[in-house]
Amino acid sequence: MSENKILSEKFLEVLKHEGVVSITSWGVETHVVNTWNSYLVATEDDRILIPAYGFRKTEKNVNINSHVILTLGTREVLGYKDYPGTGFLIHGTAKYLSSGDEYDMMKDKFSFLTRVLEITVDSAKQML
Repeated sequence: MSENKILSEKFLEVLKHEGVVSITSWGVETHVVNTWNSYLVATEDDRILIPAYGFRKTEKNVNINSHVILTLGTREVLGYKDYPGTGFLIHGTAKYLSSGDEYDMMKDKFSFLTRVLEITVDSAKQML
């Protein structure tokens, strides 16, 4: 892995195990929506792709203010000092995709999606 990567091997390991993801946006109003670790797809260039079916309030917020905060974790991956579980705090900017190669790839994986929420990660801090 390149030293310039924001999304660490530990983060990618967390995505292999189930857990809840919270996505916080603000613009029209502060809003939190949830999804699952298994729905997140990390790209080589430190973006996270998330299938969106609902997420309508998040989309309204992102159209005004693209900044988002994600939290996620799992008990299945050891954290600092062999703590039984770890989690991450992600800051990034978001936009929605409704066509293109990445949309098609995500639609093949998650047939229920109507759009893809794309997060360009600015920082990913391990919390536990």
